[in-house]
Amino acid sequence: MRNVTNVVIVISFFWLLMAFWNRNDLPESIDYVAAIANEPQQTRTDRSSFETEWDGVGYRVDPEYDYELVGMIVSFRHHDDNSRMHRLADDHLNMLDVCVVWGDNTSGAQLDKIDFWNGIFTCNVKTRDQAAWESFDMYQLSNNHLISDDEFIRDRVRKVKVGDQVRIRGVLASYESPGGLRGTSTTRLDTGDGACETIYVDHFEILQPARSFWRISMYAALVTFLAGLLLFFRRPFKSHLD
Repeated sequence: MRNVTNVVIVISFFWLLMAFWNRNDLPESIDYVAAIANEPQQTRTDRSSFETEWDGVGYRVDPEYDYELVGMIVSFRHHDDNSRMHRLADDHLNMLDVCVVWGDNTSGAQLDKIDFWNGIFTCNVKTRDQAAWESFDMYQLSNNHLISDDEFIRDRVRKVKVGDQVRIRGVLASYESPGGLRGTSTTRLDTGDGACETIYVDHFEILQPARSFWRISMYAALVTFLAGLLLFFRRPFKSHLD
């Protein structure tokens, strides 16, 4: 029994490491919500500019369009108050950069063969698979700077995972802090600097949480590993004295 426990601990530990490393890999088959097939909805807004405060810093927010997006998260980057770029710019309102896909990218694209990652203010895409690249539409992907002064929304955003399908509702807006002005894209057809959408978030909802083999097995390996450790330390101590 002792040897079996030791083997379980070792195997589950290495499986935990492997599953954790691959936890953000998108599965080949994903069950998408129906609304993800739609383009983001951008309409005229009647909301006026307003001022708000977060973390002791004042901001002016200038709404440009009402906006609603349903998409799947393929990468993200949280911005805490102490990150260098945001500290220098006095920009603590920006809580998350999130890269999402929708439309044909959720029906015909081979997302499991494409790598996505967020830089400080960018979303990056790479693959060595030519067929996967040809199946992907760069105009049905966007990097979104999410801003909010609502602690409830900020708390929900902290829980996102790659593979989550989300609904984001608010306004495309530029905003200004003592450190400078950040604008927003108002079209999904631009690229490069300035192509990111800045969204003042009124509503954030996870429509369908991420599900994948690696993520499920990561939690299973963790439970197995902890159970093995418990059995190991509960074994009777045996002294080997002559």
